[in-house]
Amino acid sequence: MASNAADDDLAPSKTEGFKVGEKKTVEEYKQLDQNDESLRRWKESLGIGAGATLSDPKDPRRAIITSLALEVEGRPDIVVDLTAPGSLEALKKKPYSIKEGAKFRMKAVFRVQHEVLSGLKYLHVVKRKGIRVSKDEEMIGSYPPNTSDKPTYEKKCNIHQQLYLRPVTNAFTVNTEEAPTGMMARGSYTATSKFIDDDNNTHLEFEWAFDIKKDW
Repeated sequence: MASNAADDDLAPSKTEGFKVGEKKTVEEYKQLDQNDESLRRWKESLGIGAGATLSDPKDPRRAIITSLALEVEGRPDIVVDLTAPGSLEALKKKPYSIKEGAKFRMKAVFRVQHEVLSGLKYLHVVKRKGIRVSKDEEMIGSYPPNTSDKPTYEKKCNIHQQLYLRPVTNAFTVNTEEAPTGMMARGSYTATSKFIDDDNNTHLEFEWAFDIKKDW
């Protein structure tokens, strides 16, 4: 039962009537309507056909999250190098401290290889004492494989639209978020985050923890 509940917590929202479009390889995109100038400019804006490929034929992953950073207003970024051994395990064991009312967000640096990545989303669930208090979801977008002209992508993901001391429904955030304030909001929280695409492929899922405190 616990596993099913966790799966439901991190299930992305679905738009009624939406269907994932037909998949095309990078080569098919390159050949698509070569005489169409507007389409050519669109493909160039995506980086399709520009630069040498960086895809590793020995690595089957399509999206590789290389680092995460917690950006807190007025404080140095807390950066986690995900290429370092044991980095994900350390996230949950060492909670971050965030001052109540502080504005913060998460930044992800990642790369795409092999084929176009369609509809990458960031999902985020926060719990306190085992009870879900917040769920956020943000569309990151679709990306072609990185090349020498564009070796990585960077996305700033907004988290914690508001932390309530009761379960809440799904929330979609668009701005830098603010930590809750007040004695009732202070305490320890656990969070689970996930990067998933339109095909329901999970590219990274991890747990971490943070404390809301009166001061730094």
